[in-house]
Amino acid sequence: MKRQVLVIGAGISGLATAGLLARRGFAVTVVDKNESIGGRIGEISDSGFRFETGPSWYLMPEAYDQFFRIMGTSTAAQLSLSVLDPGYRVWTDVGEYVDVPRGADKVTELFESIEPGAGARLRRYLASAHLVYSVALSNFLYTTFRSPSAFFQPEVLRRSGHLLRFLLVPLQQFVEKQFHDHRLRKILQYPAVFLSTQPSTAPSLYHLMSHTDLELGVRYPTGGFRAIVDAVAQLAHEHGVRFELGSEVVRLDCADRNNSPRRSSQQDRSTLYSGAQADKAHIKRVEVRTAEGSQTYYPDLVVSTADLHHTETVLLPRKYQSYPETYFAKKDPGIGVVLAMLGVRGALPELAHHSLLLSPEWQRDFSAVFSATGALPENKSSLSLYVCKPSATDATVAPAGYENLFVLVPTAADLGIGYGSGDHADERNNVAFAQQESPAVTAIVDKAVARIAQVTGVNDLAERIVVRHTLAPGDFAKDFHAWRGGALGPAHTLGQSAMFRPQNKSKKLSNLYYAGATVAPGVGVPMCLISAENVLKRIDGRTDSRPMLADEVLHGSHCKRNRSH
Repeated sequence: MKRQVLVIGAGISGLATAGLLARRGFAVTVVDKNESIGGRIGEISDSGFRFETGPSWYLMPEAYDQFFRIMGTSTAAQLSLSVLDPGYRVWTDVGEYVDVPRGADKVTELFESIEPGAGARLRRYLASAHLVYSVALSNFLYTTFRSPSAFFQPEVLRRSGHLLRFLLVPLQQFVEKQFHDHRLRKILQYPAVFLSTQPSTAPSLYHLMSHTDLELGVRYPTGGFRAIVDAVAQLAHEHGVRFELGSEVVRLDCADRNNSPRRSSQQDRSTLYSGAQADKAHIKRVEVRTAEGSQTYYPDLVVSTADLHHTETVLLPRKYQSYPETYFAKKDPGIGVVLAMLGVRGALPELAHHSLLLSPEWQRDFSAVFSATGALPENKSSLSLYVCKPSATDATVAPAGYENLFVLVPTAADLGIGYGSGDHADERNNVAFAQQESPAVTAIVDKAVARIAQVTGVNDLAERIVVRHTLAPGDFAKDFHAWRGGALGPAHTLGQSAMFRPQNKSKKLSNLYYAGATVAPGVGVPMCLISAENVLKRIDGRTDSRPMLADEVLHGSHCKRNRSH
């Protein structure tokens, strides 16, 4: 009889985890409180527009390649990718922008044209970024940190001095010591926002991000990130995964030692939980609420890809919490966001597929997001904006003669900012609805639209908007149980990165594992795919830091290691 696994959450990490475990041979059921899969990779269709409500930067292609490889397929077979060149546009002041091309040579020329001497410094910077990226990929991402062996690899030991410096020196200081033009500094520092933090607190280790966007380049999957969700979900379906949507986990019932109703399953726990004792406390049943009432599951394994704060402080009794409320009281939740999905009449050549509009008041801008204690909700937002215009690349996302805009405004992770206008239909009752948009959200979006108009010179932008949807921290809390309404996950500060980030196994319960952006290795779709693989590595009791091989996923880590897979 196949061992039963319950995966909580049908976001990208839940889908990927379910697929990998089913491929191994587990009987996997995925439950999600929402009526659709994808989690934060959401979608709104309205009047011929198809808006995505989540990730939009396809970076770190190796992570996608690795996941699809160990699922027995390939990225090329699953996705159609376009390389964006220029990768993105950076507006640094009113009427002033820089197009950032793909590849070290072109970017070097750009930097040199803006600041003489910066070209050579950028080459050294990118060489360092590539090196750190390679070390991280080989030693610190595909690992469960159960063993210190990753720190004693020859590659790591040889570079330990540099790596330590990158951990201790903030990204802002590291960049500003080498580059002086404010535009170049901002291009190299802004990726910290996509790590849910700010340049002054992100370790300079994360300058590795510049290797991904400036050298490897930015891609776009045809169909957007929903195409990734659909591909991963289809693979899970093909491997027999069951999905129970509209099913919210409300309680994880635990027992000490072997006090469980499923005695027959307990006999094999010593082989199922490598490195765990068979008589350790464990989850004995999972209570789920559905539209029809309630349902009880008795899984052998539980993998929660839900927000860690919710799993630990709401679903588990205090006795069994590895990360109680007192733990989170000392942590940085990262950024919140207000999102505006806008359908706009007419062309907007002023905006590229990806555009960053960066505020001249750089540090004050970050302070509004990270240090705005006591400020009014509408003032806890940034003037630095990210705008995605997928209609620049994909004609299916907007009617002919219109543009599709996704505007991201960084904010504090603060539920006081409120809710957006609502993004979906209540499928249980088959009634479309729009909730009341909070005044602070209205003010933040109106200010963002005005800023885009001012900076780009599209003075009639507001009048040309024909469709508008918004999301805010309250929506992230409501829809995803996001801690404090955070958008991405806990900030990647020094104390919340790598081995200092929550790990993927409960310290109290032998059969509870974690995946997703709120645990190691961190935020972003590539990290979520890696976290799914790390769950299987943890179940196998592996302590190495290399990606798995395809036959290891199928047969376990003790199979013959054929590196051609």
